[in-house]
Amino acid sequence: MEISALPTLEAHLVAALSTPPTEVRRLFHGRGRCWQGLEQITVDWLQGQVLVSLFKEPSPEFLAELTILLNKLTETAEWQNSGATSLLLQHRDRLGSPMDVIWGETSEYQDVIESGLVYKLDLGRKQNNGLFLDMRFGRDWVREQAEGKRVLNLFAYTCGFSVAAIAGGAEHVVNLDMAKAALNRGRDNHHLNKHDLKKVSFLGHELFKSWGKVRKYGPYDLIIIDPPSFQKGSFALTKDYQKILRRLPELLTENGTVLACVNDPSITSDFLIEGMAAEAPELVFEKRLENPPEFKDIEPEGGLKALVFQRK
Repeated sequence: MEISALPTLEAHLVAALSTPPTEVRRLFHGRGRCWQGLEQITVDWLQGQVLVSLFKEPSPEFLAELTILLNKLTETAEWQNSGATSLLLQHRDRLGSPMDVIWGETSEYQDVIESGLVYKLDLGRKQNNGLFLDMRFGRDWVREQAEGKRVLNLFAYTCGFSVAAIAGGAEHVVNLDMAKAALNRGRDNHHLNKHDLKKVSFLGHELFKSWGKVRKYGPYDLIIIDPPSFQKGSFALTKDYQKILRRLPELLTENGTVLACVNDPSITSDFLIEGMAAEAPELVFEKRLENPPEFKDIEPEGGLKALVFQRK
């Protein structure tokens, strides 16, 4: 991270806050490597709370200058007219991802709106707040596809795909994730949107030990696979993804669809396309969903890969 690049960040944020988003949005995506010297910084608009995240330990000099910049930002007319309620600095590189309050007052939880749906975020308690903003178009796509369908949401986390699917008229959604606390937040998200929870199931299990439970609720018209790159003791993307792909034919309906995702910059779309061809050849690659424009990446394959496969 370079001190000389900070004026670029300042100009970007002032411009973004001059017309603040009406929904949750990323304001600055340094991790797309389009701004030299700012590759380890992101800034998110969380319905008034502004979250600056550092993904690498900066030099003391850079951190001091960044703090000066952020304090200066709160004195601008753009900030004062934006409706911002707090300015937070999260150290994602440090153990526990501690958060500093630069300005204003923060709350432990924050309800945000995306595409008209409400999600509850956790701030200052965990590394991730509960909603991956680069998957917005993916959730929109699921909502558009979900009418009357049975949906399986693997690695469901806080059930963002499930909320979108029920909003789109899904018949039933099964959410599976070994983190039961995340699934509980998923229930909260459905409650916030006044959804009928009789249409939603929550399975707090480790996937590779639970195929029988997953099959019991099937077959599924739509399966969503959005795993972490690594989950200690349970999932390693390059080793275990194929184990999921080969199970898809027995879980899908005759004309079923799969949304398979990977968000590791070092792994390209070919990993999924070639893996599916080898493990489940009846599932044919259809298209890759676009990423939101605010997540511009210097390399097309560097960002989120969300690929649609159709059973033929």
